[in-house]
Amino acid sequence: MTDASLTLPDAERAALADRLASVRERIEQAARSAGRSAESLTLIAVTKFHPAALAAELVRLGVTHLGENRHQEAAAKSAALAEAGIAPTWHFLGQLQTNKARHVARYAGMVHTVDRPELVQALSRLEQPLDCLLQVNLTDDEHRGGVAPNGIESLTEQILAAPGLRLRGMMAVAPLPQEEAPEAAFARLADYAARLRSLAPDATILSAGMSHDLEAAVAAGATHLRIGTAITGNRPTQG
Repeated sequence: MTDASLTLPDAERAALADRLASVRERIEQAARSAGRSAESLTLIAVTKFHPAALAAELVRLGVTHLGENRHQEAAAKSAALAEAGIAPTWHFLGQLQTNKARHVARYAGMVHTVDRPELVQALSRLEQPLDCLLQVNLTDDEHRGGVAPNGIESLTEQILAAPGLRLRGMMAVAPLPQEEAPEAAFARLADYAARLRSLAPDATILSAGMSHDLEAAVAAGATHLRIGTAITGNRPTQG
């Protein structure tokens, strides 16, 4: 892929830079309000459904962590940037099928969605250890990603025993606002993360917060923020 194909038009590049600056300011303000340092927070720009050119431009703007939800898209995008010598840390944020585990490990620096024993077993066969987060479900809907809260300790122990994994912390997605306020959901998440750390004291990452609720996540102790639309804008029109 040529450098030209990884370049946005001037107007799109300027709009992207403005949105990124706005999100960074929100993070700064949220950190100040919580009595925290903005430097302690990691911004993951979620580029799903957007072209590789947008991902490349974010790296040029100083973003070092990018997130993707679908393996096929993530693999193609990471390969395109790597070919151009652009090397962000890629975070896999979607539900991961066990038969894709090996493939995702080829480009992902961290998988946020380890939520069941079968996936632990698949990832434990990797030749090189992979950083991962235990995903917990903050809703009563068992079809949403994440282990149920009563399974945190068991899954934590399984991950710790897996030679192919390094447990770095916990991840969750807040319920829909009409289901539960993010402040309440993230308060529960902080308690769940403390339970995980009682077994894995070094697993201090807390991945929470998206475009609409990053302030609540920062107040609750999130260390990694997964921000999509507020930075990237609406997904491109398919046609």
